[in-house]
Amino acid sequence: MRSISLILAIAISTAGAFAQPVPMPPTVSVTGMGRSTLTPDRVTFNVAVQTVGQTVDEAVNENNTKVAAVIAALKKAGATDRDIRTSNFSIYPQQDYSQGKLPRILGYNVSNSITVTRPNPAEASKLLQAAINAGVNQSSGLSFEVSDPARGRDAGLKAAFDDAKSKASLLASAAGRSLGPAISISEGGGGGTPPPRPYGMVMQAKAEAVSEVPVEAGTQESVYTVSVVFELR
Repeated sequence: MRSISLILAIAISTAGAFAQPVPMPPTVSVTGMGRSTLTPDRVTFNVAVQTVGQTVDEAVNENNTKVAAVIAALKKAGATDRDIRTSNFSIYPQQDYSQGKLPRILGYNVSNSITVTRPNPAEASKLLQAAINAGVNQSSGLSFEVSDPARGRDAGLKAAFDDAKSKASLLASAAGRSLGPAISISEGGGGGTPPPRPYGMVMQAKAEAVSEVPVEAGTQESVYTVSVVFELR
C-alpha cells in the first residue's frame, strides 16, 4: 500500500510540473457615457426683509412686522409651513468712521432671510411676486432642482453601457476581431445631476404691485459613465 501511495504522489507531482497555465483571452477596455435629461420638480429661493432704525428695538419691530406679512402672503399664495424656513437673522450697527474720531453709531440694520422650497416649480413666479408685494427687498439663489437623484439613472447607465459596447465593437472590428461578452463592468465618475444653475436677484427697491416675475425651470442633464472590459474573439 505504501508503494502504491508513493507512486500516485509522484504521478500527481509530475503532472503538476508539466501543467501549463490557462492563457487569458484577449480583451478590450472602453469607457462609455450616457445622459439622462430630467425636468426639475422642486424650486428653492431666498427672500429677505432688511430694515433700518435708530435703535435696535425700532429696527427689529419694523422688520418683524414686514416679515410676518411676507410669510402670510407666501402661505396665501400656496406655500405651507413645511415649505418656509428662516435661514438667517442678523443685526449690525451702521457706524460713522469719520477720520480722527471714534466710530459713532448712526442706527441699526436688521435682516431676516427666508428660504422657500416648493415641490412645484410652476409656482415660483407666483410665490416670488407675492413675497415682493408683501415687502421683500432682497432676493437671491433661485434654483430649480431634481428632488430624487436616482431619477433617470437606469436609462442613463444603460445608455452608457450601449456607448461602451459600440466603441468596443468598432475597435474589435478594426483589429480584425469580433466582440465577445463583457468580462467586467464598473460604474465610473459622474452619475449625479449637475448642480442647478442659480438665478440670482438682488433688490433694494420699494415694493410695488407689478406683474409676476417671469421664471423658467428648463431641464437638467445627468451624466453617467461605465468602464467595461470585453473579450475579443
